[in-house]
Amino acid sequence: MKIQFGGDFTVQRKPEDVYNFLVDPEKFCPLLPDYQSMQKIDNKTFNVSLRVGISHIRGTATVKMELIEQTPPNHAVYEGKGDVPGGTTTLRAGFDLTPDGTNGTKVTWKGEGQIAGRLPSIAGGLLEPLAKKNVQKLIDALQGALTAQNA
Repeated sequence: MKIQFGGDFTVQRKPEDVYNFLVDPEKFCPLLPDYQSMQKIDNKTFNVSLRVGISHIRGTATVKMELIEQTPPNHAVYEGKGDVPGGTTTLRAGFDLTPDGTNGTKVTWKGEGQIAGRLPSIAGGLLEPLAKKNVQKLIDALQGALTAQNA
């Protein structure tokens, strides 16, 4: 099952500040819905663990993420692979930053996730809406954290 997502938002931060936040897993990982832990492997690679559950399949998903593209201060892409209860997942997520006004930045983000195994067959039509809801929670949290840094 493949799920695609994307959108944009604007914050009153310089692109360099936004970029530095988004390429630092120690800053953005705790904003992930149902975050449990993050272990940095090197400057571009980290493992993140999240609580997941749908129907009677519940547990911890551990995903190894790698920053595979970097063009500071305006573009980056992450790829990840990992295990989820009842299956496996692959992810790709990236962002592009453009100046907006004097000190603002428009963040355009997009990505896709693919889940294989028992989970998609058991969860049926519940999986995509839940995934999109969690992505929106993350985007709202990122926007909030980047706005809070203005104070």
